[in-house]
Amino acid sequence: MESLDDWKRTHYSKEVTPDMNGQEVIVMGWTRELRDIGKLKFIKLADREGFIQITAKEGEVLPEIIKKIEILGREDVIAVKGTVKENGEAPGRREIIPVEIKLINKSEKPLPLEIETKKTPALLDTRLDQRPLDLRKPENLAIFKIQSKLVEGMQKFLIKKGFLQVFTPCLIGGASEGGAEVFAIPYFDKESFLRQDPQLHRELLIISGFDKIFDLGPNWRAEKSHTTFHLCEHRGLAPEIGFIKDEIDTMRLEEQVIVEGIKFVVENCEDELEILNRKIKIPETPFPELRFPEIYEILRKLGFKIKDGSDLNREAENILAGYVKEKYDSDFFFINRFPFVLKPFYVMRVDEEPKYARSVDLIYKGLEMSSGGQREHRYEELIKNIKEKKLDLNNFTWFTKFFKYGAPSMGGFCLGIERFTMKLLNLKNIREAVLFARDPERLLP
Repeated sequence: MESLDDWKRTHYSKEVTPDMNGQEVIVMGWTRELRDIGKLKFIKLADREGFIQITAKEGEVLPEIIKKIEILGREDVIAVKGTVKENGEAPGRREIIPVEIKLINKSEKPLPLEIETKKTPALLDTRLDQRPLDLRKPENLAIFKIQSKLVEGMQKFLIKKGFLQVFTPCLIGGASEGGAEVFAIPYFDKESFLRQDPQLHRELLIISGFDKIFDLGPNWRAEKSHTTFHLCEHRGLAPEIGFIKDEIDTMRLEEQVIVEGIKFVVENCEDELEILNRKIKIPETPFPELRFPEIYEILRKLGFKIKDGSDLNREAENILAGYVKEKYDSDFFFINRFPFVLKPFYVMRVDEEPKYARSVDLIYKGLEMSSGGQREHRYEELIKNIKEKKLDLNNFTWFTKFFKYGAPSMGGFCLGIERFTMKLLNLKNIREAVLFARDPERLLP
């Protein structure tokens, strides 16, 4: 194996263009394909931005270059110094004529997973077992470039609107929603939990006077679910705003965040969308809104049997999605005013209809993307909610006591990044939208 010494990459493959004809460049990557056609030898060199053809012809390059190419295998890691040549028959109408090749590392053979997508695709479990190799495929790299731009677009919008990015604790001293679906973690001589949502600490920051914030980080749920849209660890973008009028303010913010994220993808990911053969439409706002209890009547008219006060299952959400698509031609819609009995203690009730809460879910293509709405900021009402949920007040004193010292009205939401990516790109399984999936059976790699 050879060291790079003073070599520095000058260009990624995508940055090498036909108008650079005659220019010397240094590219680095993996030998995705090798072809030997008589006196012509070709390397398909892959890197993060795509691939470029390295062409060596006997008699036109140094003999040691030919010898070096002859010992190369697929997925070996190399660096190539060479001259750009415009060639209308080469991919991208350009190629590199090598002057020197350094072999950085050899790849063992056979490969445990086929990289080239034209081969028979492996099962998802096999792909996830070999994930670092699976991620070398251009389609998979495209997914995460798009996801990166999606998040960047949403962050840019929030920062432009005056939101502070904050980092709230992942370890907490009590279950944030009072439920059982939490991972307990030893913490010296105490027990702690991985957070389900950065919800409660976001509220405390609003009480602190931060006013407009967003958190971006991991959340965990110890839910033994094996569906195509559940993970035990997922990432969420979670804005929180103070001094709101009601939950409608959070809905208007969320649809703007969605639109700006998608718009940023459309503007910056043309190549990646082409690789995935996806066309994305920027949604129109405002998103349609459906409210309880009218939702029950809509479902019953559509033939779905449901009682007032019941929660919605996946079938109900899909039926509502079809209804909204037909009536409003929208893939997005909000569900508002859930029955309070179905929601956590920290949501605000509708004062004139206390049976219902100012609690909002966003549905996209039939799947819940986020949960949010207006929080209860009145101390007495918050305590009343905790008692009604039959939770131990002592477990939440660390949180509730600060509401006695001046808490403004507030609200927000937590948007699941992997679910959003999955539905945006029409992926079949959420595990394709996370680099290293964590589900009830998978903790490695």
